[in-house]
Amino acid sequence: MDFASLETWFVTGSQHLYGDEALRQVAANSQQVVAGLNASGRLPVRVVCKPVVTTPEAILAVCRQANAEPQCVGLIAWMHTFSPARMWIAGLTALDRPLAHLHTQFNRDLPWGTIDMDFMNLNQAAHGDREFGFLCARLRKPRKVIVGHWQDPQTQDRLAAWQRAAVGLHELRHLRVARLGDNMRQVAVTEGDKVEAQVRLGIEVNGYGVGELVRHMGAVTEAEVDRLVAQYDAQYRVAGELRPGGARHAALRYAARTELGLRAFLTSGGFGAFTDTFEDLHGLEQLPGLAVQRLMADGYGFGAEGDWKTAALVRAAKVMSAGLPGGTSFMEDYTYHLGPARPLVLGAHMLEICPSLADQTPSCEIHPLGIGGRSDPVRLVFTARPGPAINAAWIDLGDRFRLLVNEVDTVAPEQPMPHLPVAHAVWAPRPDFSTAAAAWIYAGGPHHTAFCQSLSTEVFEDFAEMAGLECLRIGPDTRLADFKNQLRWNEAYFGRPRQITPQRRVVACHHAKVWGGHADHAPCKANALPVCARWQPERSDGPGLCPHPSRMLQRVPPSLRLPPPGAITASDQRVPSPIQPSPPGIILLSGKSPTRRTSGPRGFRLCPALPTLQQAIA
Repeated sequence: MDFASLETWFVTGSQHLYGDEALRQVAANSQQVVAGLNASGRLPVRVVCKPVVTTPEAILAVCRQANAEPQCVGLIAWMHTFSPARMWIAGLTALDRPLAHLHTQFNRDLPWGTIDMDFMNLNQAAHGDREFGFLCARLRKPRKVIVGHWQDPQTQDRLAAWQRAAVGLHELRHLRVARLGDNMRQVAVTEGDKVEAQVRLGIEVNGYGVGELVRHMGAVTEAEVDRLVAQYDAQYRVAGELRPGGARHAALRYAARTELGLRAFLTSGGFGAFTDTFEDLHGLEQLPGLAVQRLMADGYGFGAEGDWKTAALVRAAKVMSAGLPGGTSFMEDYTYHLGPARPLVLGAHMLEICPSLADQTPSCEIHPLGIGGRSDPVRLVFTARPGPAINAAWIDLGDRFRLLVNEVDTVAPEQPMPHLPVAHAVWAPRPDFSTAAAAWIYAGGPHHTAFCQSLSTEVFEDFAEMAGLECLRIGPDTRLADFKNQLRWNEAYFGRPRQITPQRRVVACHHAKVWGGHADHAPCKANALPVCARWQPERSDGPGLCPHPSRMLQRVPPSLRLPPPGAITASDQRVPSPIQPSPPGIILLSGKSPTRRTSGPRGFRLCPALPTLQQAIA
């Protein structure tokens, strides 16, 4: 992945209050900051300095320009002076690019002996950025706040992590994933909502028959196969039986033909990631092994058994880690070493581990495969290099996507494994095996992952924030009780409303207004009912509309009694409009909630009488 064509825009906020001379100095300082960031060599994406913005119109214009510019992957905002934040409302509301808030100032040190009010008026980031931060919080605007002097390497590294995450999101918004065959039959965790993934992230996932691959393989010439086989011989330690004249040389040539055909298929469709499954190999003599490994080494994402979510995550990780040491691969937690001194995980798959992880030159071998019903496949065999790594998984929980990240330490195997015929990695999870495994399972973590030795947890967390994904980290400071509580809290923040044990069903209706005066109104007190958990007001003084009426169902315990028909009427001063009669056991609760929407993609509005409901349930 070449970052040379990509940009992040640097936008400095100020106002006309300080005069033209001050604004010229702000512009000059901003340009110097950007030049210093670009010259540091620590940022993977070029920073472009945009003109200082001082009006709502200028702010909105630059945000819209960022949205429309294909090369712009994100916007960095800095308030050099005080910049009244109401000017930013329209622009930040319109902005659909990732946002980094750089809380810095031009000078590192105070000029103790010469400081005066001119200096104070010019260098107001200390409170200008707080004003900006308030508005971002008020708007519930996802962003990363980076604090520190712009010349500090730690500040630059945090900005670099954000840039890499922004590039990953930019890639997903244009990513096409090809599925050759469907999911492995009866498997749950590899399934996922492809429509929701395209709505939220832009990923386009489509299925293709294996015949498409076979057709491209048929167009490969013998000369092309010869050239690729020669590359194998130069890059790997090829087993004697696979070399020219060896008993299994034809199998190596078939693997080369598969790679050339698969590469042609992916190129022709503009795909950046793909899946296959051993249960759908019609027309193929081998399950693709060597071909998949080499395509991953070239940057393609891959997921086995139809796992398109992992394929997309592997691709995103490869793009985000471009230019960094280490490797990224599709991985599977395969089996354990449960020794008392140091329990370990052995990660592998049938064939498809990327050689970018290899500690030494991989060997090219052929061995039987007990599933798939095809000829013995060719594959690269190696052990992953020791060092820190991230094991990340993308999960579809039905009402949201979750990104699960476990920090691990890749280690050398304790003993040789001469009979293991697949590429593999051995690691110790943090904080320890039992805590990490339990937390992973509690969170619904799958067995397929993106295993990355190049990126930090910070990049994945930034990526999740930008993409609107729930993100859970399992690391050195993870405690299982706290982690389980986080799962519960996240269910309230991100998830669907939980059902209450039934007696009567309540439907919140969005066609009228909500009642007032719950504190003293007897019918309201007797029927303290929550409004829809996805309430979104049409306007501040008008009725709200719920985009998910199917999620508006709640259960009311027997202690809450519905009033008899007609008990709540238009004659009641606290009810602005009549409430229509309901079927037995059902009441229509209507209108807009007087409380504000909470933050997050699963933000909700509640009827102010909800505490009464909670007390009744308790």
